[in-house]
Amino acid sequence: MSTVQQTWLRQIRPFTETVAIVTDWEAASPCEGWSARDVLEHVIGTQRDVLSDHGHPLAPISAEDPTPRWAEHAAAMDRVIEDDALIGTVFDGFFGPTTIGETLLRFYGFDLLVHRWDLARSQGEDVEFTAEELVEMEDAIDGYGDAAYLPGIFAPALEVGADASTQQRVLARTGRRA
Repeated sequence: MSTVQQTWLRQIRPFTETVAIVTDWEAASPCEGWSARDVLEHVIGTQRDVLSDHGHPLAPISAEDPTPRWAEHAAAMDRVIEDDALIGTVFDGFFGPTTIGETLLRFYGFDLLVHRWDLARSQGEDVEFTAEELVEMEDAIDGYGDAAYLPGIFAPALEVGADASTQQRVLARTGRRA
């Protein structure tokens, strides 16, 4: 199993576990104006869009309810990530030459992490990120630079106290208050 495959599985499995605990898909999420359903649809839609935009469209999802929709989409993404040729497809990305696999990890993997927290918070639950996940998130935010704060990406960074935990500090950089 490649590093891309291992990392993707490490990112997607906890997200899937969080999807399974959601009971109120209309609950407000920390993403302004978005319900839990909206967060999930964003994750599904953006992953499918990047593949379609680069010549690898996925079959339409037949399920309408959020949890089965996610299960169907996640199964399709499992097949994508197992396809070495597909994840090795090179293209010119926003930050320069990259591959579909690297894009899935660096951008959409980040989405799986931060939106896992959003889904949990929408249900009154919390997520405690691992040290490794927090490093991944910080590296991604650093890599996005000022582009992270373009409209529709992150809300403006929030101030945190000197005693803030690493998780609070990282989430604050994305406009989220932990």
